[in-house]
Amino acid sequence: MVIKKKHSPYLSFSRPEWYALKKDTPLTLTEADLLILKGQNEPVSLLEVEEIYLPLSRLFNLYIAATQNLYKATTDFLGHPEPKVPYLIGLAGSVAVGKSTTSRILQALLARWPNHPNVQLVNTDGFLYPNAILEQRGLMDKKGFPESYDKRALVNFLFDLKSGKLNLKTPVYSHHYYDIVPGKAQSIKAADIVIVEGLNVLQMAKQFSTEEPQWFIADFFDFTVYVDAETHLIQTWYLERFLTFREKAKHDPNAFFHQFSTWPEEKALSFAKKVWREINEKNLRENILPFKYRADLILKKAEDHSIQQVFLKKL
Repeated sequence: MVIKKKHSPYLSFSRPEWYALKKDTPLTLTEADLLILKGQNEPVSLLEVEEIYLPLSRLFNLYIAATQNLYKATTDFLGHPEPKVPYLIGLAGSVAVGKSTTSRILQALLARWPNHPNVQLVNTDGFLYPNAILEQRGLMDKKGFPESYDKRALVNFLFDLKSGKLNLKTPVYSHHYYDIVPGKAQSIKAADIVIVEGLNVLQMAKQFSTEEPQWFIADFFDFTVYVDAETHLIQTWYLERFLTFREKAKHDPNAFFHQFSTWPEEKALSFAKKVWREINEKNLRENILPFKYRADLILKKAEDHSIQQVFLKKL
């Protein structure tokens, strides 16, 4: 049964209610697949995939089919076909909330549907300015804030995607090295679906001049998702992830987190808490949370990372 909240633009589902909407959608991922898709400190079970992600993949498949029918109607109206453009899914949320894992699982599931096999994933971190530019502009302590992104390049990329342009390339960001990778690019070729994941996909881009339109990045998406959790839980997950990155960087002096690997754990945790408080939490409260309700769907996580509530915006 759907729980209807008065005066809410969203339909609210408990986990069992959402699972019931899976219908006969088959589980196409295995434990081995899931092991590759999971992120750092992100415990996701096949049960979670079956109860949360399968219904979501079915919803997307229905929405995409409706969009394909709309394309046919437009073609009939115009009397000639226009180039097809990919279905764009935007996925937002805080640092350390599990956006990347959610995106990878959705990508894997959606690619297994027969009518849209080419599903590609883009992270907006690739549109961060390189560290050298951030340092030059005094923005290293604002990394992840709106001003740290090349928003014009991101808007142009989304504009080209939705214009039907083929063979696009995006810069690549490395969390291992904490910087844009020089000379490396991701190719986007003839995609049926593109999932764009990042902190900023629901935010306003900006008006570049008075003669240009003022874009919301979300204006380009066909559907948007927000991965949500209580702020104190995200802080805990961030600190756990920080310690994991620190441990993994012990033997790689080129890794960004290597510098913390010789610190006592107490000192490393104290530094991580400062970074969370002064950068990530501040960015969350000022630039990410205020746009949560622009999303078409909100996935609310519990302390164990499991999604316990789903909110779907009414049409």
